[in-house]
Amino acid sequence: MNLILLNSDDQWIDAQRVRLSDRRAEHIRQVLRSQQGDTLRVGLLGGQLGTGWIEAIDANAVLMTVQLLDPPPARHRFDLVLALPRPKMLRRILRTVAEFGAGHLHLIHSARVDRSYWQSPLLSDAKVDEVLRMGMERSRDTVIPQVHRHRLFRPFVEDRLPGICQGRPCWIAHQEAGLGLSAVATQPAVVMIGPEGGFVPFELELAEQMGAQRVHLGGRTLSVDTALTTVLAQAL
Repeated sequence: MNLILLNSDDQWIDAQRVRLSDRRAEHIRQVLRSQQGDTLRVGLLGGQLGTGWIEAIDANAVLMTVQLLDPPPARHRFDLVLALPRPKMLRRILRTVAEFGAGHLHLIHSARVDRSYWQSPLLSDAKVDEVLRMGMERSRDTVIPQVHRHRLFRPFVEDRLPGICQGRPCWIAHQEAGLGLSAVATQPAVVMIGPEGGFVPFELELAEQMGAQRVHLGGRTLSVDTALTTVLAQAL
């Protein structure tokens, strides 16, 4: 945890003093081993970054005075459309999206996505929020990515994708494409990443009809989580 992420509904004593008594206080005590008078990096969810000074600390709570003057880091240039991955991979993917600071992640269905994946408890709002915050705490960010769920492929591509991509390129990852993403990763864009095994031909063709263009991520076959990291790393 490289940032103590504060919430507007925390126990605020006044505009600059906050009392923490949950896992964040435990982390301050047990991991950071902070003491009264120490300073910590803090940030307000959806707001500014700054510094927190520990006024008091005991086994029950941490009381801090905070000063929030710095803006959060800039958003990543890419928004993402990702075929819903296996549940055991989803947690890692959400955290990666938050660490890179992507603004939007659209999770979609496709032919090679098992419908049972949509029943995963990791897709609940509470679990998604929890994992995203962990990524933000690591990367010192206060702006939470927006995660959208789309259970039907064709309605998403036909009805939603053109609006999502409006005014910027839409790239769809495909190993046999003639153009590499690294050659065009200089501007804001939407990048689509398929499931293990990739999008099927119908899905590729439909996305292209809606304005997507194929790009490759290199010569190797990548797992979904590695492909995601590769895409995001192109536009740091």
